[in-house]
Amino acid sequence: QVQLVESGGGLVQAGGSLRLSCVASGSIFSINHLGWYRQASGKQRELVATIGNDGRTKYADSVKGRFTISRDNAKNTTYLTMNSLKPEDTAVYYCNAGVWVVGRTATEFIYLEVWGQGTLVTDSS
Repeated sequence: QVQLVESGGGLVQAGGSLRLSCVASGSIFSINHLGWYRQASGKQRELVATIGNDGRTKYADSVKGRFTISRDNAKNTTYLTMNSLKPEDTAVYYCNAGVWVVGRTATEFIYLEVWGQGTLVTDSS
């Protein structure tokens, strides 16, 4: 019903920048929150940043001041701009969204938590 597709990952040297994008598609009525998580090899998935439908943002301490999350509601898209990248930022980055979709009737709405397939960000130093 709803898909999230990330893009923008790749190889980057320490100190470099990347911008990740995540586009939501499908039978979307509205998107509540959007977020980015990451999972490094051998570690648990962790929160990177989230943005609410009111524009409020939240960041992990490890990325504050370096990463910026934003959203374009007209395009159902969220971005993660990553600056001053460090080797420890190497991970698979996953997009997450809380989405309202229309159910079987026009007055029925269903809330879904949706994840993308992930995009790899790797330090090339």
